[in-house]
Amino acid sequence: MNALLSRRDLLRGAALCGAAALAPAEAAAAEAPSSSNTPAELGLDPKRLQVAYDLLEKWTSGPNAPVPGGAILVGRGTKTLAPRFFGRQGPEPDAPPIRRDGLFLMASITKPITYLGAMLLVERGLLNLSDRVTRYVPEFAAHGKQDTLVVHLFTHTSGLPDMLPNNVELRRQHAPLQKFLDDAVRETKLLFPPGTQLSYQSMGTAVVAEIIQRLTGRPIAEFLRREIFEPLGLKSTGLGSQGFPRERIVRVQVPAYQAGTDFDWNSTYWQELGAPWGGLFSTPEDFAVICQMLLAGGQYRGVRLLSPATVRMMTTNRLDDFPDLPEPVRRTQPWGLGWRMNHPGTPDSWGDLLDRHVFGHTGATGTMVWIDPQTRGFAILLTSAERARAPWRLVHLSNAVAAAFVHDPPAP
Repeated sequence: MNALLSRRDLLRGAALCGAAALAPAEAAAAEAPSSSNTPAELGLDPKRLQVAYDLLEKWTSGPNAPVPGGAILVGRGTKTLAPRFFGRQGPEPDAPPIRRDGLFLMASITKPITYLGAMLLVERGLLNLSDRVTRYVPEFAAHGKQDTLVVHLFTHTSGLPDMLPNNVELRRQHAPLQKFLDDAVRETKLLFPPGTQLSYQSMGTAVVAEIIQRLTGRPIAEFLRREIFEPLGLKSTGLGSQGFPRERIVRVQVPAYQAGTDFDWNSTYWQELGAPWGGLFSTPEDFAVICQMLLAGGQYRGVRLLSPATVRMMTTNRLDDFPDLPEPVRRTQPWGLGWRMNHPGTPDSWGDLLDRHVFGHTGATGTMVWIDPQTRGFAILLTSAERARAPWRLVHLSNAVAAAFVHDPPAP
């Protein structure tokens, strides 16, 4: 372990030194973004974009608003529009107006950030996606899981369940995060042989978090903070709410099974747990930096976080890599490494105007992020309404934003 840690630190230092020596063209592409831009400067039609703002304003207005609160941030390349905020800080009828520094529970948009952390270890020669999981976590072999590859965990083809069978009981007990990770490793059973089907699996992300912890000797929240959030200058992003004032946290609608409990999404327990599959908090401005870093091939403000090769593999369909996966699954449910590819014509599509090359993710707390490498545009749509109650709302917002990209941005 000490050798691994030493090598990691040396590699990280080398990466930072390399970032300081970027070629002029690369450095220009990674300049600090500006939010004091107009839609025209981003090649956007302001009237079409206003449709999205009007929709969220309508849904968040009045005492019985179906969406308590939300925010929209649209960007292109290194430029963003100022975020727009709507509604209240929580679902309570008397909740105050939403704060401009509000922290949104990103829910499953956490997953690609956890996978991003694992890809750092791939780049540093510490982790191979083509290895069996048991090389890094021997106990994972329990219940016949010994043939599962690490890459299966990244692409939701592992056969692991989405949640633990005792998920609710663990939350009721206020179990620590490590208990969830241990059970994901030792107690889970496969729904199908790895690489033969696709089933969305939060527990695959939990196992990846445990791999990260074992290879680095750090808790997953600390690893993501030190290796991703701090290098990118993200001061309002964290896995779990520890260290942030509670009054900044945007409270969300909760599912029926959580109502009246002390473990719901708004509880101190869940907010501080820092689940690597759903416990990320962030702001529109902070998450825009992650979008811009990916669009710039893995760098931001002269700091190279990832290589272009890593970004390319994470953000293109990897399901063709599995020979035993049914063709309809590969064609209609594409996944990159942690990031989902849009899939037009299916119920879970993010929008009718986004093609298959667009990548992103959604969250159960009413969140959506998508990035279009062709237009270099991105949208961060954050609400506090449980997505399952009306998933079409985010799609309507997404369609309106996508329709606003009508021009190429003016030359700098």
